[in-house]
Amino acid sequence: MGRRKKQIRALVIDPIRSLADEGMLSGILLLSVTAVSILLSNISTAPYYLAFWKTDPGIPFSHLNVTEWINDALMPLFFLMVGLEIKREVAEGELSSVKQAILPAFAAFGGMVVPALIFAVVHMNSPETRQGWAIPTATDIAFSLGVLSLLGKRVPLSLKVFLTALAIIDDLGAILIIAFFYSSSLDLVMLLVAAAIFGLMMGLNRAGLKNLSFYLIPAILLWYVVLKSGVHPTIAGVLTALAIPLETGAGLEHRLLKPVNYLILPLFALANTAIPLAFDPATGIVTPLAIGIILGLFAGKPLGIVFFSYLPKWLRLSDGPQGISVKQLTGLGFTAGIGFTMSIFIASLSFPDDVSLNLSKLAIIAGSVLAAVTGLVILTLSPKPEAPS
Repeated sequence: MGRRKKQIRALVIDPIRSLADEGMLSGILLLSVTAVSILLSNISTAPYYLAFWKTDPGIPFSHLNVTEWINDALMPLFFLMVGLEIKREVAEGELSSVKQAILPAFAAFGGMVVPALIFAVVHMNSPETRQGWAIPTATDIAFSLGVLSLLGKRVPLSLKVFLTALAIIDDLGAILIIAFFYSSSLDLVMLLVAAAIFGLMMGLNRAGLKNLSFYLIPAILLWYVVLKSGVHPTIAGVLTALAIPLETGAGLEHRLLKPVNYLILPLFALANTAIPLAFDPATGIVTPLAIGIILGLFAGKPLGIVFFSYLPKWLRLSDGPQGISVKQLTGLGFTAGIGFTMSIFIASLSFPDDVSLNLSKLAIIAGSVLAAVTGLVILTLSPKPEAPS
């Protein structure tokens, strides 16, 4: 029996644990549930599957359907984790000094501006879908790092660190974009109440209260008030991260990691990739909406990241990327073109109609796959990093 258990462990458990440790398991899970969701949306039982995500579960104080509950109530926990990660990196990590932050900050800025400009140019004569400009600006940090981990030691540590810092700043940019550009009509009273609750939470922090239980009820109230204010409720997760003490946040970030990666994000992928192919995907891909998204992710991301990574050197603000070749940086730029989770989330805020939303989701998947494959090929053909002497 003991030998049997060891065999099962060696064949099943250890490989899964290895994938989880390298950050690849969550990416594989997201890809799997995405494929399942698209399949279930296009077979004979599709009407029941699609209707489920539009069902009102009857939860008091709200009329949100199942998909809206996932996007508006569960995804704030994802943004809470992202906010905690940004806060930790700024306080003591790769973004803790101007010198450390300047290169990934420039790269992230370029990786957001250039895709947005490409999308805008493609949509100069398509005002009806112009509001989706921010869709190709996002980077999915989990997927991007998962792709790099596929190459093992061929990718230098400096490249992984650079991508991590870049993606964290990219997430911060996405948060700001959602707050300023994707909020509905604002309720001033609710905003003032939200500000008061946030002020209370910051006061608890200043008073030195580190027990997480002190912040739970105010955080729930903050989420509800922000939801009613017209600002997207994911911002409540970020504000909560800012208010929680750094030491408390580190433990909370660790506890959120598995529920977010293996429950919340898969649920998000299932709900938001329920795409009925009621149109010809081949024809749909040549529309301005799809072309703008695909070009933004596949071309805009690497162009923006590579050019803006060397801009600080040309401006004599830094020495430029150290220990990273232009070829490796280009491969990283394509890898950062994997938008997926954050891009789909922004798409869901951009388009109320199902046709534009579903087409944008397909374009996100296509652009992300193209970017991932191209990044893998370039990095595979790049010279291996030299072993330290």
